[in-house]
Amino acid sequence: MNKTQDPAEFSSVYDESKVKTLSSIEHIRLRTGMYIGRIGDGSHPDDGIYILFKEVMDNSVDEYIMGCGKRIKVKQGNGSLSIRDYGRGIPLGKLVECVSRINTGAKYNTDVFMFSVGLNGIGTKAVNALSERFRVVAYRDGEYREVVFCRGKLKSDVTGTTTKRNGTLVEFTPDTEIFGDYAFREEFLQDRCQHYAYLNAGLKIQMDGQTFLSEDGLKDLLYDEAGDTAIYPVIFFRMKTLEFVLTHTTDFGERYLSFANGQYTSSGGTHLSAFKEGVTKGINSFTGESYSGQDVREGIIAAISIRLKEPVFESQTKTRLGNSDIRGWIVNTVKTELEQHLHRNPKDAEILVNKVKTNQKVRTELSNVKKKARQQARKIALRIPNLRDCKIHLGDSDPRAEESSIFLTEGASAAGSIIASRDVYTQAVFALKGKPLNCYGHRQDTVYKNEEIYNIMRVLNIENDIEGLRYNRIILATDADIDGMHIRNLLLTLFLHFFEGLVFDEHLFILSTPLFRVRNKKETVYCYSEKERDEAIGKIGKKAEVTRFKGLGEISPKEFGQFIGRDIRLEPVRITRLKEIPDMLRFYMGKNTPERRAFIMENLI
Repeated sequence: MNKTQDPAEFSSVYDESKVKTLSSIEHIRLRTGMYIGRIGDGSHPDDGIYILFKEVMDNSVDEYIMGCGKRIKVKQGNGSLSIRDYGRGIPLGKLVECVSRINTGAKYNTDVFMFSVGLNGIGTKAVNALSERFRVVAYRDGEYREVVFCRGKLKSDVTGTTTKRNGTLVEFTPDTEIFGDYAFREEFLQDRCQHYAYLNAGLKIQMDGQTFLSEDGLKDLLYDEAGDTAIYPVIFFRMKTLEFVLTHTTDFGERYLSFANGQYTSSGGTHLSAFKEGVTKGINSFTGESYSGQDVREGIIAAISIRLKEPVFESQTKTRLGNSDIRGWIVNTVKTELEQHLHRNPKDAEILVNKVKTNQKVRTELSNVKKKARQQARKIALRIPNLRDCKIHLGDSDPRAEESSIFLTEGASAAGSIIASRDVYTQAVFALKGKPLNCYGHRQDTVYKNEEIYNIMRVLNIENDIEGLRYNRIILATDADIDGMHIRNLLLTLFLHFFEGLVFDEHLFILSTPLFRVRNKKETVYCYSEKERDEAIGKIGKKAEVTRFKGLGEISPKEFGQFIGRDIRLEPVRITRLKEIPDMLRFYMGKNTPERRAFIMENLI
């Protein structure tokens, strides 16, 4: 638009004819994110196709919770999923309405579904609306009804008699118009099935030849997460509406898994904060001391699951529980049960209390080290050296706060290209002076005594804890050569060893930048692999000019802006289980061993 032109010239008439009323199916397809969060292509465990799977599974799990059906079968193939339960089956006369009409269902009736996991009348409808093909078969007392939909529109409706057991079968194929070129990743489906088994002790889930079954529920979950890092046997409590487990490890920080009505509340909520308070009060009541919550919970790994008749979530995707009336009850229950457990198990109690005392001692020693580190930092510079900060940070009220990122780069050369092409509002840059310290095997005070690492902590604002993190994304931007890979591994070791919470909460990423530029006078293609390079040469022609980028500094600022803007490629650093970290760090970053040498020789290219 020409800046001198009047915007009114381009405005359309606003009258009754412009007001639209969308059907529920149209609204779900138009505003997909409102119902399932991120869309994605299946490469991330929170992508929409896994939310569709979850919504169907939730309905089957609800049947188990109500004592109807102890087995669920899951099958995948050709981009489709099917889930078969052996519960009561959807009432045949209301089958179409239950899977296609919003705000229709039995989950509003607490006599039928006391602790519903699903979206109370929305979940299955969203799956229906967002599927190329959606098939549901309900089996009830020798009769069945089968309905098939396409993008929410009914295509067929068949009834008849059957000898099959009661229950419901749901098959769906996500719509490529919404999800694009998606693919289900088996490990993400397996993780979800495993969590369903942990949260519903005794429920058997079968998927593609694998069986997921847990007799001890969250207790099994915690052993699977912590492994050999637990310093005393898992403390376990279960009742109909509340279940919790906890233990301490030798690792740093705190690690929690919280659930409400089977939903993983990744952002916590009332139940988790009440649990933390209850743990502190229980240990202090047992010891007669007044330990701080920080000392009590340092090194803890715990899980809590609560079932409510009317859960209040802060969003449709339900990542945070907001029920305020449950706080006092949870605090008192956790406090009482934990205190009684410690009295019944004096050996475990002694280990736990010694851990808390050690935490207190280490914190006191660290406070002195931190004080000296801060004083030394002030002498060096009033500002953090080598930091080019951005204007918007995580936690700000600005709508772009979630976009806030910081690039950790090697040297001034690489930093220069990013600084010149970055978004100054949301992208900060911190240039490392050289290779950081290998933190594996070092004590916690090491990170305060080492100037480079301490500056990283100051930049991120995680000197005391990770709650004050200033950037939503910490991006490791290193060269794709041996030195760059080494620096990346050293930084990964720092975060995994001392700040694993940042990794579990998915704040840590690796920047992907092109390895090759293939061009002629008319076209330029940037390639991230040799395969992409070969494809580009085939497209442009064999006479194309091919450039191999050896380092980030070789990419001009004008070019670099394309790779850190809207189309930025980031590889998230993910750790699914705490117990995986020690062995991995020991193998890759510990002392040289014959096993590691053999691994390098076998995989050397």
